[in-house]
Amino acid sequence: QLQLVESGGGLVQSGGSLRLSCTISGASLADYAIGWFRQAPGKGREGVSCIGKRTDATYYADSVSGRFTISRDNSKNTAYLQMDSLKPGDTAVYSCAADPQPFTIQDMCTMSAADYDSIYWGQGTQVTVST
Repeated sequence: QLQLVESGGGLVQSGGSLRLSCTISGASLADYAIGWFRQAPGKGREGVSCIGKRTDATYYADSVSGRFTISRDNSKNTAYLQMDSLKPGDTAVYSCAADPQPFTIQDMCTMSAADYDSIYWGQGTQVTVST
């Protein structure tokens, strides 16, 4: 059974950096597009960044473009989200998701809540950015 496990969250000061990892088990990462989503208290889930199976296709939300970098290492069954220049507004629970066949990477990152059950999710990791 496919499982996704996130790690790397924590508390960091504004302007700092964190790198999140998403490790897949029970399946091969190479068979899935990967996305990072976040949910802040009282807000809906937001697609942050997504990457295609072969890394040549990436998508970033406007709010993180130029500050976050998504990558993947299929040989390690792990995807990453490097987060630099963090702001208090980035505080949220970050979850990774796996989709075996997204229509496009942008579609994966901007999917509606009604479609969330169609893909696989990790449990999430807390990121807190202090002022």
